[in-house]
Amino acid sequence: MHRILVDEKRWISDNRFLHALNYCMLLPGPEAQQLATYIGWLLHRTVGGIVAGSLFVLPGFVSILALSVLYAGYRELPFVEALFYGLAPAVLAVVVEAVLRIGKRVLKNTAMVSIASCAFVAIFFFNVPFPVIVVGAGLVGFVGGLFRPAKFIVLKPHDTKGGSGGNGDYVLSDHVGVHTKPTLLRAAVVLAVFSGLWLGPLAVLIVAAGWDNVFVKEGLFFSKAAVVTFGGAYAVLAYMAQQAVDVYGWLEPGEMLDGLGMAETTPGPLIQVVQFVGFMGAYRAAESGALGGLHPMAAGTLAAVWTTWVTFIPCFLWIFLGAPYIERLRRAKLLTAALSAITAAVVGVVLNLALWFALHSVFGEVEELRISGIRWFVPSWKTIDVPRLLIALGAFLAMFRFKVGVIWTIVACVMLGLLYRLIAGR
Repeated sequence: MHRILVDEKRWISDNRFLHALNYCMLLPGPEAQQLATYIGWLLHRTVGGIVAGSLFVLPGFVSILALSVLYAGYRELPFVEALFYGLAPAVLAVVVEAVLRIGKRVLKNTAMVSIASCAFVAIFFFNVPFPVIVVGAGLVGFVGGLFRPAKFIVLKPHDTKGGSGGNGDYVLSDHVGVHTKPTLLRAAVVLAVFSGLWLGPLAVLIVAAGWDNVFVKEGLFFSKAAVVTFGGAYAVLAYMAQQAVDVYGWLEPGEMLDGLGMAETTPGPLIQVVQFVGFMGAYRAAESGALGGLHPMAAGTLAAVWTTWVTFIPCFLWIFLGAPYIERLRRAKLLTAALSAITAAVVGVVLNLALWFALHSVFGEVEELRISGIRWFVPSWKTIDVPRLLIALGAFLAMFRFKVGVIWTIVACVMLGLLYRLIAGR
């Protein structure tokens, strides 16, 4: 985005780009989509923000919807099942790479390492809810920023190259448009409109269908996820995967890996995987008769639209409501300290995600035990899937030793899985 918007198109100066990025990094939700919305708003007011933010999501939505239909309706066909066989072990390597990438960005001292370690222990061994970890880490970072700012303010803007920084031949450099000036009336209108678009349909659905309806449960769950996804998509994936599998029963353990693989190999933000989760949850509810006579495919499609709506509408709210106050927020160093601590905690959370995925993709059976209040996962070694384990090791080797890109690694693993299943006749 920086290369195209700043260096090539010259729509916005380097300073304004980083200015917007700093704000988006403080928000819950996908920062890239929010940055697109923010820059669209800067250039062309609210309509520009809506167009930019929506088109950032639309290609991924269409792609994942098509793959979800294929997955739910035709997965039992040998060829389709074989295609997805090699996907899960490839995603393991991708998630581990994410742990290392985020870790290099924030684990720069013992304070950050300690926060990451505590987050991992809390979520893996004690099943502490992800929102609690986010709030706790944020408070630790805020307090730490008061007393030891050098230890806690470690998160810096992304490194960029090029751009003159100040005024230049940009469409938008350092001047401020009239529409960017904050007013209480504007804030009230934005809050009313976008809160209504977000929570209004959910309230109507609760009244019409009741609290036990799968669409209501998905709306509530993904609305909550949209508020606590500080630290990037991988953070909420751990929370989402365990809730969707263990609490709601929308997915089987290995299916979350398949959905993540879809999101990794399609355009758009990684968080778009929410629509796959929503699709499968409603699809299965319709299959069981819980949605009356609604066809499973129709139910899944409606859920895909619904989960995308409640996930991304809050992003527009955060931008349109808060962007006019960006000058004040970007100077708030304590908020940066809180964000640094949250991102450190995300490293521990994503490590938990990697281990959870590894257990459920390589082993056919994994028993969850509670011993003295501590949670343990005990795999059945008799159910180990050796070919999948070998594909996973190959993916690790490709990405970490030979620096093969994510897309090519996933494609190669899918082809290996397909070849194995066709040769083995399974």
